[in-house]
Parts: sequence; structure tokens; C-alpha cells
Amino acid sequence: MKATPETRATVVPEDRQHAAGTQTAAGLLVVAGAACLSASAMFVKLADINAGTAAFLRCAVALVPLIPMLVHEARRHGPLPGPLYRHAVSAGVFLGVDYVMWTVSILDIGAAISTVLINVQVIAFPVLARIFSGTPIPRRFLFTTPFMLAGIALAAGVLEHDGQAPHPVRGAVLGVAAGVAYAMYLYLTRLSGQRSPQHLVAPVCISTGSAALASGGIALLTTGLPLAIRPAAWGWIIALALLGQVAAWLFISKGSHRLAPNASAALLLLQPVMAIGFGLVVLGESPTVSQLAGCAVVIGAVWFANRAPRRHA
Repeated sequence: MKATPETRATVVPEDRQHAAGTQTAAGLLVVAGAACLSASAMFVKLADINAGTAAFLRCAVALVPLIPMLVHEARRHGPLPGPLYRHAVSAGVFLGVDYVMWTVSILDIGAAISTVLINVQVIAFPVLARIFSGTPIPRRFLFTTPFMLAGIALAAGVLEHDGQAPHPVRGAVLGVAAGVAYAMYLYLTRLSGQRSPQHLVAPVCISTGSAALASGGIALLTTGLPLAIRPAAWGWIIALALLGQVAAWLFISKGSHRLAPNASAALLLLQPVMAIGFGLVVLGESPTVSQLAGCAVVIGAVWFANRAPRRHA
């Protein structure tokens, strides 16, 4: 049947509407993952444990529910293809390195500056996708990136930073390196989602196991790995593993491969903004006016960067 102008007029808007709905659903999944990640700092603070131990246990405990889910997925869809298995292992190494380097940078330069530095992923993630996959970076995103980073700086409390960092150079280098490692993890997991979308659990499970080994090994050499933990802390550790690792990365992996890298990177900037909200509601922390202003700038910049331009009929 030959398509007439009338049929094309009805089909094309439906296709666009379906594509827009898919993009919206994917964006909501990434935001849900960012919300789970944003609670991680709160759980670590409530558990009151060594930073290296927290990085190791969030991954090790997460394997308890992930392994049965992996077995179920493998029975339905078969094992993860060999090249993607190697991608998942490499992604986990980058994630484990990210966890430990960022924690050390917090001790070196403070939480405010380290939060800003690790979010260089908003630039590094799209750049990696551009270099290795040829994915274009929209000009709208490039224009709003400085505003996103400025908002993150305000939200992280840089204006209230006392400037007495014990190791400013090492902390800055580790903070930026953690952001690049974070971006590598995001790029590799997105690649797996694109090439084998039916395998959702396998890349997350394999990378989590790899991250546990990487973070545990690095922690032994740096912060130490004490595992004698008070019983009351285990509840927060389990919450950290289930929400901050399992749920967070399943949501992000499910949604990110349907979005452009710049869109995923921008939406993940909402993580520190939501962390401030959790601190306000759960821990009773009081953000300053500049932090609230930074949150507003981030939200506005993320909205503008991901707003679809109007198409005229």
C-alpha cells in the first residue's frame, strides 16, 4: 500500500510521540538511579565505618541478590557475550578505583571540592562516547555545561570551604581521576546495554564483583579494610548495597543506553542535589542559601540542556 500525504501525516507524529515517550521513560530511570546513589553518602555516614570498608562492602553485599538474578537472566537469555563480559570486568575496575579515589580525595580536600571534581564526568562521559563511538555532542549541552558545574560547586558548598586542605594537590588529582573513572564505567555499561539490551543484570553483577575486588585491594593498601563492624551498622550497609549499588546501577543501566551520553551525564548531576535533600529530611542538615541556589541552577541547567527543540509542522 502506497503511503499518501494523509497517512504520513498521521504516522510520523505517532512515531515521534512514541520516541518521546521512550526517552522520557529512560530519563526517569536514570533520575531514579541518581536518587538511589544520592542516598549512599547518608548511609555511609549513618553506618560510621571506614571509607575503604564502605566501598568494599557496598559491592560485596550487593552480590548476594545480584548473583541469583544473574542466574535467572542467564537461563532466559543465555550468558553475556564474551566481549561484553570483558567490558563489564573493566567497568567494575574503574568503578572500584572511582570509589576509593573519591573517598581519599574527600579526606584530602573536603567533601565540597571533591564533589565538584568527580562531576567532571558530565564532560568526560560525552567526550569518551565521541572519541570511541563517534556520538555527537549537541551545542546546547556544551553551552550549559559551565552552568551545571557552577551550580554543582555552589550546591557542594564551595563558598563555605575553609581552604585548609591537608593535601590539596593530591586531592585535586584524585578527584578529577575519580570523575574520569566514573565516566569510563558509565561509557562501558552503556555500550553493553546498546549491544545486548536483554542482558541487564549480567553487566551490573559482573562489574560489581570486579569493583569489590578492586576497591578491596586498593583499600588494603591505602585506608585499611577493617571488617569488625558493630551490629547496628549492618542495617545501613545493607541499605547502601541494595539502594546505592543494586537498584542504582540497574536503573541507570536500563535507562542510559536509550539516551545520548550528554543526557545521561546531565541527569546524573541531580545526584548531589538530591543528596542535599536527603541530608535535610533524614539527617536534619541545614543547607545554606548558596547551596540552595546551586541546586536551582543545576536543575534549571539540566532541564535546558535536555529540552527538546520545537519542531514546526
